[in-house]
Amino acid sequence: ITHEIEPYDITGAAFTLSQAWSCFPTGTVHLIVVDPGVGGMRRALIGDAEGHLFVAPDNGVLSLVSPQLAAREITEERFFRQPVSRTFHGRDIFGPVAAHLAMGHDPAEFGAEIVNPVILPISTPAEKGPGVWEGVVLRVDRFGNITTNFQSDLFAKDCRGKFEIRVGDAVIVRLAESYSGMASGDLFVIAGSSGYLEISLNKGNAANILRSFAGAPVHFKKY
Repeated sequence: ITHEIEPYDITGAAFTLSQAWSCFPTGTVHLIVVDPGVGGMRRALIGDAEGHLFVAPDNGVLSLVSPQLAAREITEERFFRQPVSRTFHGRDIFGPVAAHLAMGHDPAEFGAEIVNPVILPISTPAEKGPGVWEGVVLRVDRFGNITTNFQSDLFAKDCRGKFEIRVGDAVIVRLAESYSGMASGDLFVIAGSSGYLEISLNKGNAANILRSFAGAPVHFKKY
């Protein structure tokens, strides 16, 4: 899908995966290696959801795949490239396991099922009070648009009345129907193509202005 995830950006990788995996045919094996904990105590996983398999570190990168995600810990070393390095599990563990799955091996051959894979608190905003929610930035694209975890189908209607979204020290109070409806330099919220609310600066870089990044907090209030 991409080699352009920022280093160590588990949240951004989880978002990118969530946008892409369902566009592939049933039976696809997805290999995801954003792994700042390589060589440590984090587990290696095979995830299974809706006929798709996901090979990844157990660090939350599968958090946005599906609420029905089932997981197995990868423990069978006979499927690994040997010797296994402490710094390159993408080559020595995840790549070979994905290849063996693609060749038709049953996921059950690789290890036992687990019920507690790491799930990041990014799937839905947390309600903090009447009309108040706290969410996070899921991704910043190369134009500086900031994708939040506020789902458009749930929250865009609240932006048609009086509202505010806070990112850092900035307060955004305008909803745009399109980029063309805003003047150059305007900061606004828009329902993005990903299904989430995005914060954008028309013909500018909102992330640079707001000093925002994946994982940064976002506060939403409707009046």
